[in-house]
Amino acid sequence: VQLVESGGGLVQAGGSLRLSCAASGRTFSRYTMLWYRQAPGAERSFVARISYNGGSTEYADSVKGRFTISRDNAKMMVYLQMNSLRSEDTAVYYCNFYPNADWGQGTQVTVSS
Repeated sequence: VQLVESGGGLVQAGGSLRLSCAASGRTFSRYTMLWYRQAPGAERSFVARISYNGGSTEYADSVKGRFTISRDNAKMMVYLQMNSLRSEDTAVYYCNFYPNADWGQGTQVTVSS
């Protein structure tokens, strides 16, 4: 299994970023996919989930209404559109299958206030 996250960067509060995750090693279209994040000094935490066919999504309360998860099964990609970013969204963001596979390197998102 390989998970490669990209799209992070430095953005001002109120700005937007779109994260991408390229997944391989499993039959992508059969798996729920998730985004997690890990802020400095904190545990890794759930951000968003999307069902195998994109028909169902779920979000952490802290990002609901600001973040949108989507997927493209033909490209084996999952995305996280992040709008109205806040300083508390600063973290390394990871994608994974459910059940979880080995973690990728993540992508750093830094929101300046």
